[in-house]
Amino acid sequence: MALSSYGRASGFCVDPIEKKPLYHFMPGSSVLSFGTAGCNLGCRFCQNWDISKAREANRLTDRALPERIADAAVGADARSVAFTYNDPVIFAEYAIDTAVACRARGIKTVAVTAGYIGETARAEFFGSLDGVNIDLKAFTERFYRKLCFAHLEPVLDTLRWVRHNTEVWLEVTTLIIPGQNDSPEEIDRLCDFMVEQLGPEVPLHFSAFHPDFKMRDLPRTPPETLQRAREQALSHGLHHVYTGNVYDQTGQSTYCPGCGTTVIEREWFSLGEYLLDDRGRCTGCGHQIPGVFDGPAGQWGRQRLRLQIE
Repeated sequence: MALSSYGRASGFCVDPIEKKPLYHFMPGSSVLSFGTAGCNLGCRFCQNWDISKAREANRLTDRALPERIADAAVGADARSVAFTYNDPVIFAEYAIDTAVACRARGIKTVAVTAGYIGETARAEFFGSLDGVNIDLKAFTERFYRKLCFAHLEPVLDTLRWVRHNTEVWLEVTTLIIPGQNDSPEEIDRLCDFMVEQLGPEVPLHFSAFHPDFKMRDLPRTPPETLQRAREQALSHGLHHVYTGNVYDQTGQSTYCPGCGTTVIEREWFSLGEYLLDDRGRCTGCGHQIPGVFDGPAGQWGRQRLRLQIE
């Protein structure tokens, strides 16, 4: 088999790392983001369906080989490169080669993925990465089978494997869809899994759904639903729980588990007060915040810069 999308992309943009979302991975820094076309899931609620469901000829308008992408990241002062927009599992060869080229130039790489990948492929794919955000789309097999045309257990296997068998920094996102995966009972089960099998220090993001693709008949997720889910997760013992796709400064800031201080203040993707040292320790009590920290916070803010890579 040959990857027909190798060296071709649906576009290159420099984004804030918080947009992935990765909140504990070089906060405030910029990341060069790109994807291809297609997906290995069929989510009826896909929020990027124009890319994930597109034919290659319609979307893959940009071309760049791995070495050129790494050079472009250096030239744009991006601290990392992200494989995103569509699932990088389906362009794994391209992503892996790009990660190798980036590592040779001191650039980190991250992926945004549904984690739907076979056991034999995990080591090579995740072994090339520095960070990952995995979408845990729900916590029932029914949801995965009916709305994603996939299965839950392989995703749970990937989450456990990444957490316990790699050095890759892991964060988890669940898109909360009204009436589909938002019940308190399901959120409780998801949080139990997070605490017991991944550990309380793994950040969890609850994001708001907006009507899209084949699920336009449902309402947007109320902010109160996200706030309730966040409170549930905190009560289960998770240390870092965030809300996304809504304005919620409280739910998007980072707090020190040691002393309760707000150590990273966020407003959307912009950082405010930052009370961590260069290694990610609270300047108040010295508690180590888990994550990837390398120097002072970046100042990229909410900018989005389109790049043309020849």
